[in-house]
Amino acid sequence: MTNMAASRALKMIEGCVDPKSLRQIAANARRQGELAVARAADLRLYEILPSEKPGTFEHDVWRSIYALEGTLSSEREKTTRLARTRQKIARVGELETVKDLILSAKPSEGFSMLLERQMAELTFEAVSLRHSERFDDSVLHAAATRLRSVGIEVDRS
Repeated sequence: MTNMAASRALKMIEGCVDPKSLRQIAANARRQGELAVARAADLRLYEILPSEKPGTFEHDVWRSIYALEGTLSSEREKTTRLARTRQKIARVGELETVKDLILSAKPSEGFSMLLERQMAELTFEAVSLRHSERFDDSVLHAAATRLRSVGIEVDRS
């Protein structure tokens, strides 16, 4: 893929709202070794998959879930779902699930996996800080501390 073709693909990805097209673009880009284009298509896919309204806390939680599931599915070449996280959300909702994972003594496996894949902004810790009005200070402090412990700068004092 030439630079011009990659630029056109990236421009097309920005406005694409069709999951099937984004998956195909990502697969084609991977096959051609265009990892930046594949990543852009994947990230756009994770942005449009949640049924919740963009910009909401719930949308950001599901975007994180879809990102980790999609990445793991791609790496493992088989469908991977975060079954325990999905079940907990069904039982107690997104807010309690995120709070519990942040307040746990050690980081969740998902936290580590997202960091390894350069998606720190999709961790539940980062999501909680973007939606700070939904959480009390203990959760926000724990989220900021965990992110700082791995070298991620946060905007919280």
